[in-house]
Amino acid sequence: MKKNMSNIDRIIRAIVAIAAVILYYNGTLTGAIGIVAIVVAVIFVLTSLISSCPMYSLLGISTRKKEE
Repeated sequence: MKKNMSNIDRIIRAIVAIAAVILYYNGTLTGAIGIVAIVVAVIFVLTSLISSCPMYSLLGISTRKKEE
């Protein structure tokens, strides 16, 4: 997979994922919304680890600086 995420993008996704997990286990997010938040958090963590977002690839977006 081609890397298309900058370090800032990866950090923001990781922070959002951590916040979603904390809110879920704190009881703030419950039910279907809580489950969706956990699924999104897992996706964010996985895409952050591999530095590639499939949605970015489909849309032709890259937040990564161009390599010369």
